[in-house]
Amino acid sequence: MRRLALGTAIGAALFLAGCGESEQVVVYKQGKYQGKPDTHAWDSAPLAAEQRGGNWTKGDRASWETQIKNRQLAQHEHKRIYQ
Repeated sequence: MRRLALGTAIGAALFLAGCGESEQVVVYKQGKYQGKPDTHAWDSAPLAAEQRGGNWTKGDRASWETQIKNRQLAQHEHKRIYQ
């Protein structure tokens, strides 16, 4: 009988603990950005696969844009054939 009462008490405690509601979103503080700061795409190092082909220099926006344009041309069959 004692085990049944103890089991019921533990079950009721777990049931009630699951019913508690807590805040699940980050509270925004006015004027304070709490996320990770973004960097420019051309400031990151090129991937190893890109180093074999159209390489671009880290921090150089012009070389990054050229590499992106060349990649887009290679992916469009119509532009690649009629260029």
